[in-house]
This record gives sequence, C-alpha cells and structure tokens, in this order.
Amino acid sequence: MTFPELGALAAWANDSSLRLVLVALLAVLLALLVHGVGAALVLRLTRTMPVAFAAAGQCKAPTRVLLPLIALQAVWQIAPDDFPLIDAVRHGNGLLLLMVLTWLGLRGVRGVVQGVVGLHPLDVEDNLNARRIHTQTHMLARIAMFTVLLAGLALMLMTFPGARQFGAGLLASAGVVGLVAGIAARPIFSNLIAGLQIALAQPIRLDDVLVVQGDFGRVEEITGTYVVLKLWDERRLIIPLQWFIENPFHNWTRKSAGIIGTVFLWVDYRMPLEPLRRQAQRVCDDAPEWDRRLCKLQVVDAGERSMQLRVLVSSASSGQNWDLRCRVREALVDFMQREYPQHLPLMRAELAETVISEKQAVAQ
Repeated sequence: MTFPELGALAAWANDSSLRLVLVALLAVLLALLVHGVGAALVLRLTRTMPVAFAAAGQCKAPTRVLLPLIALQAVWQIAPDDFPLIDAVRHGNGLLLLMVLTWLGLRGVRGVVQGVVGLHPLDVEDNLNARRIHTQTHMLARIAMFTVLLAGLALMLMTFPGARQFGAGLLASAGVVGLVAGIAARPIFSNLIAGLQIALAQPIRLDDVLVVQGDFGRVEEITGTYVVLKLWDERRLIIPLQWFIENPFHNWTRKSAGIIGTVFLWVDYRMPLEPLRRQAQRVCDDAPEWDRRLCKLQVVDAGERSMQLRVLVSSASSGQNWDLRCRVREALVDFMQREYPQHLPLMRAELAETVISEKQAVAQ
C-alpha cells in the first residue's frame, strides 16, 4: 500500500470521518426501519389486490437493500468534496444503487406476471381467454425484463468516463465492426421482434394445439427465442419464434378448443345406412367425450367395389375428440361384424365363362 493511500485511510480515522460514518449508520438504520414499516403497510393494503400484492412481495427484498443505499448516497453527497476517497465511495455506492434498481425492476416485472397469471388459471374447462393472457403476459414480461437489464447495464457503464469514450469512438469509427456485429445479432433481434408480434397478434398461445410440418402437439412453453411443442408421444419439438412468423402451420385452438373429427369406413353397397346412423348416434349419446354438437353419418365416396362412409363427431377438445373417434370407429366395426357381417367390403369377380366351361366338360 502506498503512502497516499495510507494517508487517506488515516484521514478516515479522524473525528470528522467517525462522525460521517456514524451518520451513515444512523441513515441505514432509519432506512431499514422505514422499509420494515412501509413493507408491512403496503402488503396489508394490497392484500385484496392480487397483482399489486404479488408485485409488492417480489419487490420486498430489493427495496430492503435499495433504501439503505439511497440513504448512504444522500450522506455521501453532503460530505465535503475534499474528503479523502469520497469520489470513489460515491461512485461505488452509485454502481450498487443502479444494480439494485435493475434487480428491483426485474423482480417487479416478475411479480406482475405472477399476479396476472394467478388471476387466470389454465385448469378450467374453457381456458381460451386464460391462455391468451398467459401468452401475452409472459412474452411482454420477457421483453420488459430484457429492456430493464439492458438499461441497467448501460447506465452502469455510463458511470465510467473511459467506457463512455470507448462507446463513442466505437460508434464513430468502427463501422465495419458494427456491421458485422449487427449481422451476427440479427437472429437475436429477429426473435425479439417475433416475440413481440406473437405477444400482440397471438397466432399461438400457451396450451394451443398445433400441427407443425406433420407433427401434432401442444404448446408447452414460449421463451424469448423459441417455442417448445410437446408432441403426442411425449417428445419435445423446439421451434424458433421467427419460424412461426414466416411459415404456415395449423392451430386447432385459435378461436376455441372445440373441434370436429372424422371417422371413415368402407362398406359394401348392400349395407343399409339407417341402422349404422342409429348406432353412431347411440354411441355418441353414451360417450362422455361428445359435446352434443354434431354426430352425422354420410356417404362421401362410391368406389367400384365399395362405398366410403364418413362420421363427423364433435368434442370440446382435440384430446377428447381423438378418444371419441376411436370409440365410434370400434363400435361401428363391432356392430357390422355382429349384425351385418355379409355387408363388409367384398371382392367380386365375374365367373360366368368359367362355370360354363366346367358344365360343358362334365356333359362330355
């Protein structure tokens, strides 16, 4: 340690320095007291407001550090400018203050998200509005947290004169480097913009049922850069956000979770249709997956050997509709095997010439 530094430390040990430290300690204690009373009062007043209560709970820890730092900064500002090491102390306290303010902003956004999500649970029968709000809240929260973090880092860098000069020189003279950095960061910013578009326009939402390039699954998570699609066989498909802005896909739950499914059967032309219609209706009436909207049997194709029947059935969700389609298909096949086995698809052939030849051979 050099002699000037030893002199500065010795100056902090004199009476005026001790008085300043004592004032700082009293300011910290007073700030902690104000925080304790204020936090209890705010939590009590916001108990009936879920969003404000969640935000206040998340902000409690950062404010416990923030208020003492503000009090200390006030003490350091009223200290004489010629006080030893006062500039370094002010700068260090300012950096800590900016760090805690950034922390406070991140925790505040998280608290608002918790409050809004808690008001709209997903475990209800009709969760379309809840999924819309969850998607918007999470996407906007990620953008807000990224902005708060970026602003906090920028403000902390601006407290260093050398960093300000470096940034100004970089912007003024390093055009090629800036261009390369911009090209390299394009996927990040494109996904950020795509996330904002998804949050506002909402082509997809949490828990939506999608078909992406032949893969059927449910939206399990939407992050700031990608979407996690949980497929029917428990696999996860990871898709960048930008892909959903640039490519078409199927969203089975865009307006509502209700869906209409199809069951196809091939039967012989001699099969009477009314018994099958009545059987399909009985199966739907007894099925808990049917939502009482649609159950219709139609002939949709007539081939050279058999005709194709289509049964349309509706359900409140895609999962229930899959189970209902399997139930109707099994019941109709079982009904035909039991009641009309002779009318299942048959292979026909013309045997007239062969029979005549056999008769002539027998007669000779």
